[in-house]
Amino acid sequence: MSFTYPEVGATRDGGPLPSGYHHARVRERIGHGRAAFTAVVEGVVTFELHRSIGLRVATSQPRAAEGVRVTSTLAGLLRVPCEVVWVLDEDRRGGYAYGTLPGHPAHGEESFVVDLDDHDDVWFTVTAFSRAAAWYARLGGPLTRTAQAVATRRYVTAARRIAERAAR
Repeated sequence: MSFTYPEVGATRDGGPLPSGYHHARVRERIGHGRAAFTAVVEGVVTFELHRSIGLRVATSQPRAAEGVRVTSTLAGLLRVPCEVVWVLDEDRRGGYAYGTLPGHPAHGEESFVVDLDDHDDVWFTVTAFSRAAAWYARLGGPLTRTAQAVATRRYVTAARRIAERAAR
């Protein structure tokens, strides 16, 4: 299987996202300290973040690495196959991005990055670009984009919960 969009890796450097897609970028402070940072990165790269918002997640490997296949299912109905495009594993930054594969209702990419800044504040950023691929996603129009926005908010809330648990 190959990616369903040509701009593979475009979420990596935080620059402009490709035209012709809907864009989303949410960055929020979610905690403080090395323990919170480490816990959130671990939750992101082991897909705990996705599971904690109610998705059933099947992966070809237990941790995010380039080429790992990730298939999420919501309520046993909607199956969304992706593949990890890139991974960050740095002292103060961690996370990954995955891109859509055939069978996904959209075309595009989404990244999940955790940063520990110079003041030891933990930041979580979700960046995505996508456009509808399946007929039902196109038909959904604004509802489809609203669903993506709701999922993004849920990711941020889940990341914050992981950071808070680590701070206790």
